[in-house]
Amino acid sequence: MKLKKTLAILFSLTLGLAAFTGCGPAGENNGNSGSAPAAGNENSGEDNASDGNTDSSKKLIKVGIINNDPNESGYRNANDKDLKATFTKENGYDASFAYSLQNEEQIAAAKGFIQDEVDYLLISAASTTGWDTVLKDAQAQEIKVILFDRTIDADESLYEASIVSDMAKEGQTAVDWLAKQNLSEFNVVHLQGVVGSAAQIGRTGALDKKAESDDKWNIVTQQTAEWNAEKAQQIVQSVIDSGKKFNVIYAENDDMAKGAVAALDKANIKHGVGQDVIVMGFDCNKWALEELLKKNWNYDGQCNPFQASYIDEIIRDLENGKKPANKVVYMEEKGFDAETITQADVDQYGI
Repeated sequence: MKLKKTLAILFSLTLGLAAFTGCGPAGENNGNSGSAPAAGNENSGEDNASDGNTDSSKKLIKVGIINNDPNESGYRNANDKDLKATFTKENGYDASFAYSLQNEEQIAAAKGFIQDEVDYLLISAASTTGWDTVLKDAQAQEIKVILFDRTIDADESLYEASIVSDMAKEGQTAVDWLAKQNLSEFNVVHLQGVVGSAAQIGRTGALDKKAESDDKWNIVTQQTAEWNAEKAQQIVQSVIDSGKKFNVIYAENDDMAKGAVAALDKANIKHGVGQDVIVMGFDCNKWALEELLKKNWNYDGQCNPFQASYIDEIIRDLENGKKPANKVVYMEEKGFDAETITQADVDQYGI
């Protein structure tokens, strides 16, 4: 009797175990194995409870993020923090990051992410060229590419979307502002960012065009300081030592403008509103906007670093089979004048 009872119990347990394992992991039979819970969805826990699943059973979206060095500037640091705050396991992502200001190093990192079989490759390119082969490799592996912050020269079919600042518009807005200062002549010290980057190309283009078309505009020197304050200071110091006349510092980011100002201060050259030298920067770091508020600088062009939410929305749409409505998404941006900037502007737009 005991033997029969024992066999009966074992038989019942075996049936129960077979019934339990027959459904498989949560994502295998519902067609959503590659999806992740929507960020900020307060109802996701209730939905999971109703079908017996938990967030931990969902497959994380594997993302490889290639960015410029966060130490490059306040803008880049804010950009990196924004990405890291969004692409977390809590939001359904398994994210890896790679950093470099050199295009070849970024491309090598992209190849590594492709070998790791990421689902998405997010790229802020150091240079606009040289990306075709690696993007084709990603496409062959069915890895979706999303560009952010900077454009590249590649066929649009090789990436899903590009979330960027309109760098050419940034440059044009700045040059238009400078032209309205009605100087008798414009002798410009032009400090460029990393040559070949979308930011450098866009912010340089409008100035070059104006200098070529207007005899009152003269580029005293045009050199790259690679976004670096110390290099910018050295360049401006060299111009001062040469005795060349200049009345405008056109720096393609705030850090280079800061370096230029350090050289001006060392030489006791007055700068800012109503002074001898106009100082222009880009990015709208909070400390830079405060320099405008103090009238030590004259102009700062906004470059919006907060692209992560845009990228996240595009990925969620792609995971649900929905293509982006627009291939290129431009961030809304403006320029700030020391004559009109307010503390409210500093608080709202400073990064």
